[in-house]
Amino acid sequence: MASEAGGGPLHHPLRRLVDLRPGEGRALAWSWLYVFALFLAYYVLRPIRDEMGVAGGVRNLPWLFTGTLLAMLATNPLFAFAVRRWPRERFIAISYRFFMLNLLGFMALLAAAPPEAQLWVGRAFFIWVSVFNLFVVSVFWSFVVDVFDAEQGKRLFGFLAAGATLGGIAGSALTSGLVEHLGQYPLLLASILLLEVAVFASRRLSRVSDAFGRPANGDDPHKAVGGGIFAGMTHTFRSPYLLGIGFFILLYAVTNTFLYFQQATIAEANFPSRAARTAFFANIDFWVNVLTLAFQLFLTGRLMGWIGVALTLCALPLVSIAGFTALAASPTVGAFVAVQVARRVSNFALARPAREVLFTSVPREDRYKAKNFIDTVVYRGGDQVASWAYAGLIGLGLTMTGISILAVPLSVLWLALSFWLGRRQERAEAEAVPRAEGQERPRQVLQAG
Repeated sequence: MASEAGGGPLHHPLRRLVDLRPGEGRALAWSWLYVFALFLAYYVLRPIRDEMGVAGGVRNLPWLFTGTLLAMLATNPLFAFAVRRWPRERFIAISYRFFMLNLLGFMALLAAAPPEAQLWVGRAFFIWVSVFNLFVVSVFWSFVVDVFDAEQGKRLFGFLAAGATLGGIAGSALTSGLVEHLGQYPLLLASILLLEVAVFASRRLSRVSDAFGRPANGDDPHKAVGGGIFAGMTHTFRSPYLLGIGFFILLYAVTNTFLYFQQATIAEANFPSRAARTAFFANIDFWVNVLTLAFQLFLTGRLMGWIGVALTLCALPLVSIAGFTALAASPTVGAFVAVQVARRVSNFALARPAREVLFTSVPREDRYKAKNFIDTVVYRGGDQVASWAYAGLIGLGLTMTGISILAVPLSVLWLALSFWLGRRQERAEAEAVPRAEGQERPRQVLQAG
């Protein structure tokens, strides 16, 4: 790291895109490759998942969300056990390779299952991808907030989010362009190989992360975290700060699921073939990611440093208030597409990087266990609540207009919570002991309880 500390080969090219400080280049580069490979793998799978969900009938989607939540509840203690037993580079490799084996199993099932069983295999695949997505991404961000502190996060997380976006662009374009010519099996195999690239990058990142010193509490980042397997849940409910993050995720998931069901209904009504629906979902992902990229590369880090975490977090709820108000006034297909694009861009470019900065102010155990519980179980719990609520509201005769009206006050509550969380994090960072010259920067942590 000595050569880089003085301005090595990675420092100057990256410096043109991000506010990079000496000593950070290699860690940022490996983090970027890690998240790029991860999102490329996921966005290859995402349109296939969405098409299988629609093929099983939009009316059955609430049951798929129920299955996803149950799978999350079963998976979370297993992950906590891995965090407790193995150091981070090892439990990441074990977790990701477990998902690789699962993908091989789905390839075999899709190839061998008779036509009448394909529908059930597709439903199982929908649940699996929904678990896989949140789980592997949560692990990435847990690792990253264990490496970078809050000040670095505000500067660098936007650039890492751009790596996720580029992975999404490449994955969406790959699936959209090749699914009709090659079918689904080669794409599943490509995702397996990309997950192995992510494992390799995570190991390299772990090796170079020592440049940032040890955490202030003396934990060795190369040792197992320890603690209980249910600590993620208990710490979340004991800490007002973690519980607030949980409610932030819950409100995001509820409003997001409302829009997802409306999207599925539009696709079912307008695109009769499976290939056309898959390409439609992939094209939406592609354009959302293209628009997001410009924000992440040139605005996110600078904006977060300028206006702070609190106001950056407020962007997504504000867009949601305006969007649901517009849908209530004019529930057209064009208005829906505009709202969906605006929400997803503000989420990926602003809310997601700012949300991850929140976890730099919690103890190391909570950065893995509580974060994973919130990102997976709480998120899918929000999906579950919203999916059945949506079905119930439709059953009561509410239209897209009525559901949009109900979403407006939820978004107002979400806005107030976002500002409170951001201010709590900013106060914790301000109260941290300033870095002494030549010494590591200690973290101010918000303990559970």
